Amino acid sequence: MKKLIKYLKPYWFIAVLSPLLMVGEVTMDLFQPDLMSKIVDEGVIGKNLSLIIETGLLMLLLVVIGGIMGSLCAFTATKAAQSFGNDLRCDVFKRVMSLSIEQTDKFTTGSLVTRLTNDVMMVQEMVAMILRMCIRAPIFFLGGIVFLLKLNTTFSIAVACAMPFLVLALVIILRKATPLFGTVQYKLDKVNSVVQENVTGARVIKAYVREDYENERFYGANSDLKNTTLKVQRLMATLSPIFMIVMNLTIIAIIYFGGLEAQAEAIGPGSIMAAITYATQILMAILMVSNMFQSISRAAASARRILEVLDCEPVIVDGENDTDGVKKENNGDVLISFKDVSFSYPNTTGRPVLHDINLSIKRGQTLAIIGATGSGKTSLVSLIPRFYDVTGGEILFDGIPIKSYKLSELRQRIGFVMQKSELFSDTIAGNIRWGKPDATDAEIVSAANVAQADGFITGFNDGYSTYIAEKGASLSGGQKQRTSIARALVRRPEVIILDDSTSALDLATEARLRVALREELKDTTVIMIAQRIASVQSADLIAVIDNGTIVDCAPHDVLMQRCTAYVDIYNSQMGKGGAENEQ
Repeated sequence: MKKLIKYLKPYWFIAVLSPLLMVGEVTMDLFQPDLMSKIVDEGVIGKNLSLIIETGLLMLLLVVIGGIMGSLCAFTATKAAQSFGNDLRCDVFKRVMSLSIEQTDKFTTGSLVTRLTNDVMMVQEMVAMILRMCIRAPIFFLGGIVFLLKLNTTFSIAVACAMPFLVLALVIILRKATPLFGTVQYKLDKVNSVVQENVTGARVIKAYVREDYENERFYGANSDLKNTTLKVQRLMATLSPIFMIVMNLTIIAIIYFGGLEAQAEAIGPGSIMAAITYATQILMAILMVSNMFQSISRAAASARRILEVLDCEPVIVDGENDTDGVKKENNGDVLISFKDVSFSYPNTTGRPVLHDINLSIKRGQTLAIIGATGSGKTSLVSLIPRFYDVTGGEILFDGIPIKSYKLSELRQRIGFVMQKSELFSDTIAGNIRWGKPDATDAEIVSAANVAQADGFITGFNDGYSTYIAEKGASLSGGQKQRTSIARALVRRPEVIILDDSTSALDLATEARLRVALREELKDTTVIMIAQRIASVQSADLIAVIDNGTIVDCAPHDVLMQRCTAYVDIYNSQMGKGGAENEQ
């Protein structure tokens, strides 16, 4: 929790002002029972009308002053808490954006959403409560005792006898409830994860008629959340009746002993009324403390989860060296070099996903990568923009180790089109402009032409201003892939990586795309992963990957003569029956 206090420092003035205003409000409230006692004992019983009017007007004035202070206190506390929550949420989101893919996978999407929303809100509400209740409750408690002692010590004894029971109940219940607050948040993670999976995979669920199964899965996660929450709330709910019973018994004691004092004419009825009010304020202050502890306990669990994200240092970080000062390795026209590269995913055992990778890719060259499913093709290209770091060997980009580059500098030089086309809720032009935020309309149209997307885009009523539904649901698979390719091309990168991103295109469209890439981006190095021989055979080089290593790398004609693995793939697709399947 201490680490999060720094987010309140920029708003220290209103954060300090809020409790001070609360002091004023509570002080006004504490004077009310004493003044009412004066009205009853001296005004009503003493038949002093002027005193009743004067004291009544004073009470109204104090109410107005207290109301103004209370309103200002609520405003300043809310302002400080909301500003605190805004800054904290921005920092958590910024940290999430800086984490590597392996780290975000570790947290899970549902958990990160919960931490950014519900957990931050819990801490934010706690800050607002502390700024108000941390002053209100103690002043009511201490002020009530002072005024009660001023009236009669007997009343204070009655309250003192009641307090140990309340404190004991508070300690016992909070000790049982506090661990459950963290459990509630983790159960909420599970609900969010199930919802996220079902919303993302809605089409698959409908296609396989699995609605009932997913409904049951959600029901299970939701029931776990409900049951855990009810368990906590049942524990906390027992506090209220315990407090009410003890408070009412205390009031009965005050009335009883006050009645004896009144019979002896030691005090007046107004003092008994005031004593009841002060006793209620004292005991309610303890109830406020219990609510405050409840909020703090729940917020503490949320704060720990937030700090897990904030304390998680990105494993993929900017290079420590200035690339201008790094000596380049003279590789001629070679742009990317893999030198004895090996790679294993974190927390995995056994054979590395990639091993003994040695590969040189020249500027303007088209390299195709082909291999069986799971052979390591995507893992290989994911190392170039440092989505993951190699576990052995090194990769050079333009003669400089990629770990020496700033991530932004390295990735600005690369256009990456992934297997799954990720589009955003925006216009088609807006999605393409993601590749280059300051791209002109002409640049967007040019990129779409190369990506073979202009035809279908101009076919829409609104053209490039057509709004795309969430995750591109309003587009076909091929349209999404071509839009994603245009997004990568608009920045005119030195390297464009196509990770099986033409799989939804027919062979004719794909062929036109390859021709356009050669003509329009002659100096751009193209690295493409494909499953179809027809998609790769025109490449300058074809790297064949098998069991995590490159078994051969050469043009199509050479591979057909010497690479058994490539010939097997060719025969399976283009041999008897294969060629027809490709048509």
